[in-house]
This record gives sequence, structure tokens and C-alpha cells, in this order.
Amino acid sequence: MKERKFLWWQEMPYTEVVRWAKEECDLAILPIGAIEQHGPHSPCGVDAYNAMGMAELIAKKTGAMLLPSPMYGSHPYHHWYMPGTIPLSYDTHIALLVDIVKGAAVSGYNKFIILSAHGQVSTTLVAVHKLGLEGHFTLSLHWYDFLRDNKDVLDDYMWHADEAETSVGLYLYPKYVDMSKAEKGGGEALVDRKWIIAPGMAPKPGTMYHFEGTFARPEYKELPNGVIGDPTKATYEKGEKLVTRTVNHISDLITDIMTRWPVGVKPPIK
Repeated sequence: MKERKFLWWQEMPYTEVVRWAKEECDLAILPIGAIEQHGPHSPCGVDAYNAMGMAELIAKKTGAMLLPSPMYGSHPYHHWYMPGTIPLSYDTHIALLVDIVKGAAVSGYNKFIILSAHGQVSTTLVAVHKLGLEGHFTLSLHWYDFLRDNKDVLDDYMWHADEAETSVGLYLYPKYVDMSKAEKGGGEALVDRKWIIAPGMAPKPGTMYHFEGTFARPEYKELPNGVIGDPTKATYEKGEKLVTRTVNHISDLITDIMTRWPVGVKPPIK
């Protein structure tokens, strides 16, 4: 793969965007996150920065095109009404994702990965299937669930503005993270946590994913500091391990896709 001067669609003239799809790689990554509070120690752009940072590393390894990140995202019901968080409605976010992929396809891109760093399965899954009905090969993955169990790296499973997310921030954008303000958070569920699969946790019998029910308490009532978990345990080294593993897994997935369906070949999903 040739070395690229620019990785992002918005940094190139349209002629280079089209040429890249025709001659180099017709798989595009859409990194999506959210504008959402992440405690007093981390920026409100954590989820978007995580998705974009990982996407850049993946693009350098694979040659995939990077679509501009919209940054705003949809949110589980319990995130709403929290200061610092700007949620999109579910219909708005689904339509946004569908329109972006359809627009990029006009320039010759035939394969798409929606890379999410924020809990918005309620919209990404719907968008993927809407796109499938129109013939677009689209995969959607949330980095922490794609990576699965990381207890060999983390003391606890990933929750919110915690050890995991803060560690990733210390690795990808340390200038925005102020560890002097990091403090342990709270957060209770309306059922015992033994029934709930935490983000990134490997499933086991008798458990539900964290997005499969309304069993979380509203954040604006429940979280005085906006944190679930313990960000004081975060380190650069933990972030490096989480990011590197995720980047390698997704890069291997892209290699498999491009080997099966080379440049210019559209997977026959319709």
C-alpha cells in the first residue's frame, strides 16, 4: 500500500477521493462518537476522539478511506438531559448514517465500516439493515464490544468516563485529559448487575446487553460527577494495549474483506 499524505476525505480534492477508490482501496471507515460529558477530567468529545484516533491508525495500516466524523451521536435513554451531552434523536441519527454511506458510494466506495466508540447500537444496527436493503455492504462495530473481554488489561469492565475510556484518552489525546480531576463515580441499575453484560464484557448465560433494556437510572439524577467506574486507575500503558489490540483486529478484518472482494468488486448482498 502506498504511503498517503492525507487520510481523511475532507483533506483531499474529489479527484483524489475517486482515484483512491478506483485504484487503491474502495473500503471506507465512518468513525462515529458523540458529544457527551465524560466527567470533570475528560473532554466532551471523548467518544468522537476515540473513534477518529483508532480510525487513523487503522487507515495507516490498511489504506482505508476515512469519512468525516459527524461527532454528534444518538444516546441510550438514560444519557439524555445531562449537561455537556448533545444527543441526536434516533431517527435523525439513522438517517445521517444512511445518507453518509449512500453519498460516499457515489464516489466509488463499495465497502463500509461504521466504527463507533459510543453506545448507539439502537441506531447503527437499523442503519446497517436499511443500507443492506439498498445494496450497500456495511458493517457496524463498537470498538469495546468488538474487542470483548479485557480483564487482563483492566481492573474493571468498561462503563463510562472510567478506567477504560480514560486510558484510551491518555494514549490518543493526553492534552485534553486532566488526571488531577479524575475521581471515582457511582451508578446503580434497576436490576442486579449480574444480569447485565457490561460494554466489552464477554457474554455468558443469563445476561443481557447493556442496551437491551431500560434498567439504567437516568444519569442526570444518578451521577453527580458524570462517571461510572474509576478513572483514577487509568494509565497510558493500558490505553496503548486497548487501542493496539482494537486496531489490529479491525485491520485484519479489512484485510479479509479486501482479499475476498478486491478493489472495484462490490460484495453481492443484493
